Amino acid sequence: MSSENPYILEMQNISKSFPGVKALKDVSFRLKPGTVHALMGENGAGKSTLMKCLFGIYMKENGEIHLNGEPANFKNSREALEHGVSMIHQELNVVPDQTVMENIWLGREFTRRIGPFHLVNHRKMAEETRQLMKQLEMEIEPEGRMGSISISHQQACEIAKAVSYNASVVVMDEPTSSLSDKEVNHLFKIIRSLREQNVAIIYISHKMSEIFQIADEISVMRDGELITTAPASELDEDKLINLMVGRDMSQRFPIVEAVPGESVMQVKNLTSSDPKSFKNVSFDLRRGEILGIGGLVGAQRTELVESIFGLRATVEGTVSIEGQDAGIQTAKDAIHCGMGLITEDRRGAGIFPQLNIIENTSMPSLDRLTNKVGLLDHKTLIQKSTEMNEKFKTKTPTMETKIRSLSGGNQQKVIVARWMMTLPEILIMDEPTRGIDVGAKYEIYCIMAELAAAGKSIIMVSSEMPELIGMSHRIMVLCDGRKTGELEGEERTQENIMRLAARFGHDDFKEEEAS
Repeated sequence: MSSENPYILEMQNISKSFPGVKALKDVSFRLKPGTVHALMGENGAGKSTLMKCLFGIYMKENGEIHLNGEPANFKNSREALEHGVSMIHQELNVVPDQTVMENIWLGREFTRRIGPFHLVNHRKMAEETRQLMKQLEMEIEPEGRMGSISISHQQACEIAKAVSYNASVVVMDEPTSSLSDKEVNHLFKIIRSLREQNVAIIYISHKMSEIFQIADEISVMRDGELITTAPASELDEDKLINLMVGRDMSQRFPIVEAVPGESVMQVKNLTSSDPKSFKNVSFDLRRGEILGIGGLVGAQRTELVESIFGLRATVEGTVSIEGQDAGIQTAKDAIHCGMGLITEDRRGAGIFPQLNIIENTSMPSLDRLTNKVGLLDHKTLIQKSTEMNEKFKTKTPTMETKIRSLSGGNQQKVIVARWMMTLPEILIMDEPTRGIDVGAKYEIYCIMAELAAAGKSIIMVSSEMPELIGMSHRIMVLCDGRKTGELEGEERTQENIMRLAARFGHDDFKEEEAS
């Protein structure tokens, strides 16, 4: 990089098309060394596509890319990595059956020569991994199997892997989607350390609070075009949202007009078969109610709702529907009881990546889409799948497009559409807006409000306190697998949620238990 050029990376007039979609339209983007540059926009705006063109995953149709003043047209990700460009992807790319260290050094394994053979040096690989984890202040065992650790630790390993390349440009695409607040703060510490080493960071996130904590500059994309680039200090949350969606979004949450009625589901003393998970959890869910479940990472919220849906075993307690034991042992039982579940892990447990939009949307509704002789009614299946995705404004070239080619937010819209097709009376939504932009979030909130107004009941697990407060009639809080309280009306404040989320183990809670 010459002294006259202040930019480490320049992307000029980049264009990229997919069948039926112009994903990038002459986008120009510049990055300074030693800065954090946030790239913002709604799902489908072109952020990830632009970065994939840089990283060699997609081939651009026209335009130029210069790195350190030299042309950089990487044909694949290996070339990008070799030239100092590293990327943490929005969807985790891990090999679950391999160890943490094997994932981090995949394709770069340390070897030792024994006679004519070159064998993997597992001891050296473990040592280097421990040193890397120590440098990043992460407590993750190198020889642990990747598939056996939490999603947040898998995300942390992906971050460690990116750092291990000693890159001069690091792209972080939704790096905090599965991290706790403590882990996010730790990530920011790592980012600041990299910035001090003159590493340039491209940071993609839908979480506004993160952007203004960490970014030096912000670029906004909309519909495949770059709208503006400005210092972060010149923007605020409202300005940024307006630039992203192209319309006023002063009202973040719709008015939930539904008034909860009688109890439709009763959970009594539910206890997990895993002694480290939830215990003795009881609550009621009312008709037309949105019940929020809050708590910190490790509170066992996901484990609780998956057990209610028949995905995890319990050793004690009951789940009743309108006073009758539902007898739910499997997910199929739950669906037959009029329940639906939108899972937290979109890629691992939500989508069928090899199938198209129609197939993904209709999967749990197939037994309802048959004709008089019991054969699948393809015409109705296509019609209803299309109508539901149009309602959610899913951005896809065609309904025959494989879901794996959609952005994360549009994949989530398909999952929501899938369960809406089953016409559930009770819908469990585990982090329903994770990785989704503000415009799409509002659309999902509106659907939730409409469902509640129609008498449907919703359980919403969320790590975003404004979302819990803005959309829930009532909030139940868990801590370390125990229910620590419920908040309703004006009690639903961030302070009260945090007080209950950190309450387990405190003397006052022990006294309440004893009484």
